Amino acid sequence: MQTREVIERVLQKITPTDEERTFIEDLMRELRDIAKETIKTLGLDVKPYFVGSLAKDTYLAGDHDVDLFLAFPLKTPLKELQERGLELGKVIAGKLDSYEIAYAEHPYVRARYKSVKVDIVPCYNVESWEQVRTAVDRSILHNRWVLENLKGRNDEVRLLKRFLKGINAYGSEIYVRGFSGYLAEILIIKYGSFLDVLENAHFMLRQKIIDPANWLRRAHEITMRTIKREADRPLIVIDPVDPRRNVAANLSWERYGVFYFKARQFLEKPSEEFFFPVEKKTGSYFVELKRKGTHLITLIFQKPEVVDDVLIPQLERSARGFEKALSREGFKVLGWNVGYTGGKAFIMLEVDRREREKVTIKPGPELYTQRAQDFYEKNERVWLIGKRLYAEKRVKENIVHVIIELLEKNQVSIGKNIRDEVKEAEILVNFVPSWLGNEAYLFLSREKWNLKN
Repeated sequence: MQTREVIERVLQKITPTDEERTFIEDLMRELRDIAKETIKTLGLDVKPYFVGSLAKDTYLAGDHDVDLFLAFPLKTPLKELQERGLELGKVIAGKLDSYEIAYAEHPYVRARYKSVKVDIVPCYNVESWEQVRTAVDRSILHNRWVLENLKGRNDEVRLLKRFLKGINAYGSEIYVRGFSGYLAEILIIKYGSFLDVLENAHFMLRQKIIDPANWLRRAHEITMRTIKREADRPLIVIDPVDPRRNVAANLSWERYGVFYFKARQFLEKPSEEFFFPVEKKTGSYFVELKRKGTHLITLIFQKPEVVDDVLIPQLERSARGFEKALSREGFKVLGWNVGYTGGKAFIMLEVDRREREKVTIKPGPELYTQRAQDFYEKNERVWLIGKRLYAEKRVKENIVHVIIELLEKNQVSIGKNIRDEVKEAEILVNFVPSWLGNEAYLFLSREKWNLKN
């Protein structure tokens, strides 16, 4: 199938229909009226703004999350903005279908209206980056910049977003570390089209720094500080509205690497599957274990009530903690995988062995030191090599017993919000429950991250 044909077919699926556009426009008009009426009734000096992909008309068909920002005057103290902003959001949301309080830099309201999610967020009414006081303040400036510079390339943004979603590289959340929607918009504005962005995947990596608003010329010193701070990132995209910020700060090398390879693959052999991938093939993790001669250790425990932005990084930190601790104990960890399903979280470790030697050789102090006598008395078999004492140390052989001992002695670095749950984990060897079978296969086979399919 030719590239243009693929793109046209994809656009038919991802471009909002006229009926859908009418629904969104009516919905936003109703929300704006409700917000304005509430603000007027409460006698507040607040301006409502819509930001995000709906406001910029870069949203995908069927993706209708609304971002309603309540902009307070700059003179408002931060504490007052937080308190009044939350109260105002709750009053507005009270006129919708349902709502709950959510938390980011400060509390905001997450509501639902006509089956659409509506985030109601307080912020400052800023006009430039110098006035930014909270992380969300830039959103108004982002919206304005994109609307001024996109110039009718909305469908190109849609194509890039859908492509990134299809290759699992979309979303700047800490548990994804991919491309944000705003970064996708900037890349389209910078390079011109979806295909141009793909063709520049290698050049972007070599160029490293993208500065669409020429901040290096306009605010060189501040911009250079940003560049030096972000030097280890795959991309440095100076925010067109704020030279202090790298828009690609959360983009990981892994996610950029996926984009890098998939861009080349699409250009060589275009297919709708890049945008709408088929489900990864399944197989038997038992077969994989037999093929590789390795072993699977799985810790399953109760998922704590924390948001994904907290949970996933702490699961990853804990997996790395087990990797280091087991390595010190003589086990080689060949890879790890984390996640959760329903109320259960898991950490998977692929290791080279289940058992280790019963005895290790423990080096001691030099014979004339103060600790030498204590070492001599504590150990049954002691000998000298040169001037240093050595002894045999009996150790637990089975990896499960080693893990239990490491946890009991607090010798594994574990995320603080999941520490208690991990210590109570069920530890399984070369077996997982049926609900984890496919995940175990995808992990052991590396199909979960395979760049070639």
